[in-house]
Amino acid sequence: MGGTGGSVSQSKSGRRALCICIVILLLLSGITALTVWLVYRPQKPRFTVVGVAVFNLNTTFPPFLSTTMQFSVVTTNPNKRVSIFYDHLSAFVSYHNQMITQPVMLPSLFHEKHSTVQLAPILGGGGGVPVSPEVSYGLGMDQEAGYGVVALRLTLLGKLRWKAGAITTGRYGVYVKCDMVLRLSKGFVGQVPLVASPVCRVDI
Repeated sequence: MGGTGGSVSQSKSGRRALCICIVILLLLSGITALTVWLVYRPQKPRFTVVGVAVFNLNTTFPPFLSTTMQFSVVTTNPNKRVSIFYDHLSAFVSYHNQMITQPVMLPSLFHEKHSTVQLAPILGGGGGVPVSPEVSYGLGMDQEAGYGVVALRLTLLGKLRWKAGAITTGRYGVYVKCDMVLRLSKGFVGQVPLVASPVCRVDI
């Protein structure tokens, strides 16, 4: 009887020791993960539109609108220890919350630590995009009225991954909205001035 009791006691002690080891390992893993996060905590990339060129903008065949535009976009990775992979990036232009170009896929991009990269996507150029009469009429009137001031939004959508040393995270959705105001007279072709510095909001 005594031998059996000792065996049960040893079994309980073994299970208790195993549980303690597991708890300690979990605590150490959590502390390590927290330390890595505090050291490498990534900041969101920054985007700025520095130039816009309009090669075509035709609103004379409603309900279709055709345009070809090129945007010069500067993106900055502010992280000193973390690089960024961009996957499945696409871009499109909208006016009053309606797309006026079809989404265009952009090449994958690897953004080095603490660096700046410039993108220059050409959007549109294909067939006409169906829009509401209000959008077609409003865009035409904006070009003709006063100094020809047009408010547009450039949107970038895709996935990003953070890379810190040998560690690469899973994919996170990235959503960039750049609101801008252009001086664009009807029939003008080429580089157009920006009325103010475009504000780009980045959501991850």
